Amino acid sequence: MAIKPLVGVTACVKDIGLHAYHVSGDKYLRAVCVAAQGLPVVIPSLAELTDIDGLLEHLDGLLFTGSPSNVEPFHYQGAASEAGTAHDPQRDSTTLPLLRAAVAAGVPVLGICRGFQEMNVAFGGSLHQKVHETDTFMDHREADDSSLEVQYGVAHTVHVQPGGVFEALDLPPVIQVNSIHSQGIDRLAPGLRVEATASDGLIEAISIEGSKTFAVGVQWHPEWQVLSNPPYLSIFQAFGDACRQRAARRSVR
Repeated sequence: MAIKPLVGVTACVKDIGLHAYHVSGDKYLRAVCVAAQGLPVVIPSLAELTDIDGLLEHLDGLLFTGSPSNVEPFHYQGAASEAGTAHDPQRDSTTLPLLRAAVAAGVPVLGICRGFQEMNVAFGGSLHQKVHETDTFMDHREADDSSLEVQYGVAHTVHVQPGGVFEALDLPPVIQVNSIHSQGIDRLAPGLRVEATASDGLIEAISIEGSKTFAVGVQWHPEWQVLSNPPYLSIFQAFGDACRQRAARRSVR
């Protein structure tokens, strides 16, 4: 029987009624199950109560999810956010050190949207807080429509860069992706490699050079209808394969 790897999935802190909850989107959890063939477990944003090293000993991979919130800009020496910008300081204080520790420990990681941006910030990069106001890039925000099918529909192409992880996965040189973000990478962190860019030059996918295992982030949402999109599925399958390899190693300790 094939080993099902245990995959941690990050959580956002959200008030529901009078209480705080740690929540993770259904689409991420399902993608871990059906595309990565893993067992998802939600990791609460409780940095002050979390033994990161102890946690990583029990995990075979980590998925850093998207979120309505943005990384607080003081983490990358950015200007203060505009009033009303959604933040989640408990998530920041959990995911940024968790990312660094996971990569150092050889735990496979996949970052999506906010998770992609967290990866860049965690290793010393910075973000554009409003890509659409840079006069350099197109508007990467989702369509102003209540339908998820429209919001997560194909928005633009990304171009796979030669010599990287994506090329090794035999991804096509041009991929059609969705686009649901207002922030994006400004200064690329040291040690990160560009895996794909949009036609306007915005970085859309990255990997961590020198990582012991799979360590990739994407700005778009490959978890959305992952089984019907071959490039999206290839990314999750590669992540799942790396998680299974770690699970196999842990089982013989």
